[in-house]
Amino acid sequence: MTTPHTLGKDAPQPGTPLVALTGVAKSYGNVRALRGVSLEVHAGQITCVLGDNGAGKSTLIKIIAGLHPHDAGTYAVDGEEVRHSSPRQALDRGIATVYQDLAVVPLMPVWRNFFLGSEPTKGRGPLRRLDVAAMRATTREALARMGIDLRDVDQPIGTLSGGERQCVAIARAVHFGAKVLVLDEPTAALGVKQSGMVLKYVAAARDAGLGVVLITHNPHHAYLVGDRFVLLKRGTMSGSHLKEAITLDALTREMAGGSELDELTHELSRTPAVTEPADGADPETRA
Repeated sequence: MTTPHTLGKDAPQPGTPLVALTGVAKSYGNVRALRGVSLEVHAGQITCVLGDNGAGKSTLIKIIAGLHPHDAGTYAVDGEEVRHSSPRQALDRGIATVYQDLAVVPLMPVWRNFFLGSEPTKGRGPLRRLDVAAMRATTREALARMGIDLRDVDQPIGTLSGGERQCVAIARAVHFGAKVLVLDEPTAALGVKQSGMVLKYVAAARDAGLGVVLITHNPHHAYLVGDRFVLLKRGTMSGSHLKEAITLDALTREMAGGSELDELTHELSRTPAVTEPADGADPETRA
């Protein structure tokens, strides 16, 4: 059975990023989805990637997750340059990705989804079968270690809230030995309370020693937990900051467009007011 994640003697030297992208570019035919993007992911830290729709966040996720190879630049894991050709290769190197549309089977219980694709068995030959008791117990223990308190691991995962499902996915990645956890907009479709729950467990994954990549379009959520911020705009980097070097207001302003926002505000303020015709004037003959 796979053991929970621990940082042992094989962990990278202090200061060495778990994942480092330098000048990465990706094109699909004549469309340049990314160009010149760099970021670092360190153990025990959260790197937030911010940008609006079409900024290139999805393409960046696919490169880190091994779904699509990069066209230019370098991609290094633990200081070693790599070129993933499948998500399995990235997963084997400890990079787990939790997508916004969680890959779960709604009618299956929580413990079954927790081990989906990695089920332990007992017995041999024709008597070989799933070790259901071990999966139930391990799921309870893994969730409890992350501080996640579910009523019953036998309940269908489809009955959980969106925030609870995200938390189960995070706990699963930690349990199965991920060193880097990539989260695709985990709070995008959640309310305030559930978003807070998910961010709590994102921080718990960081505190367990993982390097976390949090993809989001919400600077307020990013600033609550982030240590590093990379801003994307139309496939290029528009900024890269450490938390101590930027305020929330500055981060929000930079993501919103900065000077472009000022220009829009100026244009809107100059819009002439619509005036009503003077008393007794004919609306058809007003100037």
